[in-house]
Amino acid sequence: MAGALEHIKVLDLSRVLAGPYCTMILGDLGAEVIKVEAPGGSDDTRKWGPPFQNDVSAYYLCANRNKKSITADLKSQEGIEMIKKLVSESDVILHNFKSGTMDRFGLDYQTLTEINPGIVYCSITGFGETGPYQTMPGYDFIIQAMSGLMSITGDNQSGPQKFGVAITDILTGLYACIGIQGALLERTISGKGQKLDISLYDSAVSSLVNIGSNYLMSGKIPTALGNNHANIVPYQTFETSDGQMVVAVGNDKQYKVLCTILERPELAYDERFKTNSDRVENREVLVPLLQQAFDRKSTAVWQTKCQENGIPCGPIQNIEEVTKDPQLKKREMFIDFEHPTAGIVKMIGSPLKLSRTPVQYKHHPPNAGEHTDEILARFIR
Repeated sequence: MAGALEHIKVLDLSRVLAGPYCTMILGDLGAEVIKVEAPGGSDDTRKWGPPFQNDVSAYYLCANRNKKSITADLKSQEGIEMIKKLVSESDVILHNFKSGTMDRFGLDYQTLTEINPGIVYCSITGFGETGPYQTMPGYDFIIQAMSGLMSITGDNQSGPQKFGVAITDILTGLYACIGIQGALLERTISGKGQKLDISLYDSAVSSLVNIGSNYLMSGKIPTALGNNHANIVPYQTFETSDGQMVVAVGNDKQYKVLCTILERPELAYDERFKTNSDRVENREVLVPLLQQAFDRKSTAVWQTKCQENGIPCGPIQNIEEVTKDPQLKKREMFIDFEHPTAGIVKMIGSPLKLSRTPVQYKHHPPNAGEHTDEILARFIR
């Protein structure tokens, strides 16, 4: 069965996470993705660990399935000519070198578009290819700090906190994937490719969404609220008699139902808490009252009561619990993959569920240069 992007060829010169995550999604959708590294393998994640399985890094595996691998020395004219030949046969080229590096290689957009006017050329950098920061290296942790994300994550006791994963890399990979597909769709009308300039900094700032909008409207600098929501109350973590749970009350009707479940119906009619705006204004008074009620029973009891009455809620699960969740098993979100070096490896599956052109897992995350001979025989004639 053909994938949605079966007709697309992608040349991937990226490494680590944002770029490889983007091209893995394209590969999951059926595109042929050729991963290009320096001889011996230059994607740093190949060496990031533990854990390793037969010397194969779990980190590398997470973002590199459905690709083939070749090696090329971009410091040599032979390597540059190889890339140019591949570009002539490709639809997309993506890289995440520092701004200006591709120009020095002679692989800038202007040069490559003369070789292939239909090429979609995607640059992923820390800060973009314009502006005073364009030459600065950009790493996810630094971007989380500079973008404001860390300032609103954590609480007064913890201080600024980063996300548990490299979230700005993931966001950037998703934006790059969206932009590439948009450019490919437009190409069907114009016949022309174009350049995409995607940065981690821009992507991170875009993710501020309502918190950023709150500041732009009010001029009030937001603070870290821990697990509390800036605009909705109660929408947070509560302690129970035996653990913790998350409750997400989205409107006044749900709030009244919650008060009934908690056997505190009077809180629904208290003038200080009647509307969401009232509750946000008086959260310091309301939340301790709700917490007292939650303290009386177990997580399982409150989960059942909330679910039976349409109150959004959920347990705080560790990763082991997540892997055993029957919902995720039904959705095939954890898969086994055979790797020629690592053996059978377990991987997180794709969230993309397409009815006619479903995601397929055709290729294991490749060893460095594993497909060089095959690709060169096909493309370098």
